[in-house]
Amino acid sequence: MGMIEPGIKPANPRFSSGPCAKLPNFSLEMLADAPLGRSHRAAVGKEKLKAAIETTREVLGIPADYKIGIVPASDTGAYEMAMWNLLGERKVEMLAWESFGSGWVTDAVKQLKIDAEVKTADYGQIVDFATVDFNNDVCFTWNGTTSGVRLPSGDVIPADRAGLTLCDATSAAFAMDLPWDKLDVTTFSWQKVLGGEGAHGMLILSPRAVERLESYTPPWPLPKIFRLTKGGKLIDGIFTGATINTPSMLCVEDYLVALDWAKSKGGAAGMIARADANAQAVHDFVAAHDWIENLAEDPATWSNTSVCLKFADARIQNGATFAKAVAKRLEKAGVALDVGAYRDAPAGLRIWCGGTVETSDVEALMPWIEWAFEAEIAAQTVAA
Repeated sequence: MGMIEPGIKPANPRFSSGPCAKLPNFSLEMLADAPLGRSHRAAVGKEKLKAAIETTREVLGIPADYKIGIVPASDTGAYEMAMWNLLGERKVEMLAWESFGSGWVTDAVKQLKIDAEVKTADYGQIVDFATVDFNNDVCFTWNGTTSGVRLPSGDVIPADRAGLTLCDATSAAFAMDLPWDKLDVTTFSWQKVLGGEGAHGMLILSPRAVERLESYTPPWPLPKIFRLTKGGKLIDGIFTGATINTPSMLCVEDYLVALDWAKSKGGAAGMIARADANAQAVHDFVAAHDWIENLAEDPATWSNTSVCLKFADARIQNGATFAKAVAKRLEKAGVALDVGAYRDAPAGLRIWCGGTVETSDVEALMPWIEWAFEAEIAAQTVAA
């Protein structure tokens, strides 16, 4: 192919890993029913918020006895809220294999000052779950958004565990099969797989997590925005739509639209299939070219959302400079926006393959990656 530009461009060049692409053919007119200028405590606001909670339950197949709340500060707020409320009652194991998991380690060890057992793995690898004692509380990310490494399944988590599992599923929910009986706390944000807007998080609690909340008081102070109990009882309103602080009703409407779209695509199973097809288009391309590899070393751990790639060519003189140049070429050509690797991750590309992305767009992007690679190799040779 040389440096001849491919003939077809992706119809939508948005492959950012967060905020992610809106649903296909999105328009602002879809949000016309948003109760703007109305209180979220008015009947219409409460109805919308409750609908967001219950439709989430329906699409994801969350058990009826699990609590679902809309909380502030996106996935970060939801996960930190869980850590601050639940940890400290028993020994904690912190698992991390990329930057966001490492952030939770910092929270536990340096902020909450818990004497936690920390288990880490390098980018491209995953912690050995066979070494994890689930009689302890265990904190982990299901899918490493910045490494493209995911937990293959929930089989490694025992159903009869004594501890709680706290799972950051922000780039897994709506794209990967989450076994609810193995998860006591699950968090995600609207801005990932459904392409919603930022600043709102989802907090999902199992009955075991609720029992911990109502029987244990942590030794550290809790800011108002983190408080889930009052007088030793769960503040149930949080899980019926009475949010802790003021939500954006425009964002709520956007989430409802995305949820309805997901239902029209077959719900969770349909969304998983869409992400799988998108990721497979990338994996097929990588398999056919020896100069690019999946950052995740074990195919069983390959993400189907945040697919992270690294260049593997002896001619590349500076990996970080080369990868940034390729990403810049793709953006300048208008075929891929925001596909550079995360700042703390190894140099390369990160292509979002969640269900709001069309497979035809992923397929159209692949020849452009080859074009950008060859063009940058040529430019590097000339510069030398």
